[in-house]
Amino acid sequence: MRPLEDSPPRRSHAQLESWVEEFEKEEHCIAGSITVAPQEDGDTDDTGLVILRLRNASASIFMKPRSYDDPVWELTLTERPDDLVMTVHDIASLAAEYVIASNLCTFLQWKSLEWDRQSGRRAA
Repeated sequence: MRPLEDSPPRRSHAQLESWVEEFEKEEHCIAGSITVAPQEDGDTDDTGLVILRLRNASASIFMKPRSYDDPVWELTLTERPDDLVMTVHDIASLAAEYVIASNLCTFLQWKSLEWDRQSGRRAA
C-alpha cells in the first residue's frame, strides 16, 4: 500500500455528486450553484472537491475533507479582489448562502462518516 500522508480521504467524484444531488433533493433554497470538480492528488486519484458558487458575491466556497483519515470537512472562502458594498437585502441573502454552505458541508461530513462506518473504516 502506498503512503497516503497529507491527502484527503478517498471520496470518488461520482460518490460526491450523488451526495450533492441528495442534498439538493431535500429542497434547500440554493441561490448559487453546487458542482463537484475533479481534484487529483499526486498519484492521479480522483478525490473530488465540492464547490458552491455564490450568487450574491463574486466568490466561491470550496469544501473538502480536512486531511487523510480525518472525518471533519472544512470550507474555504475564495478571496475577493475588492471591497464588497451591499444593501441590507443583499447582505441577508449572502448570509443565507453561507448558512447553506455550512449545511452542505455538515451534510457531506455526516455522509462521509456514515460511508466510513458502513465500509468498516470507523466504528459506530
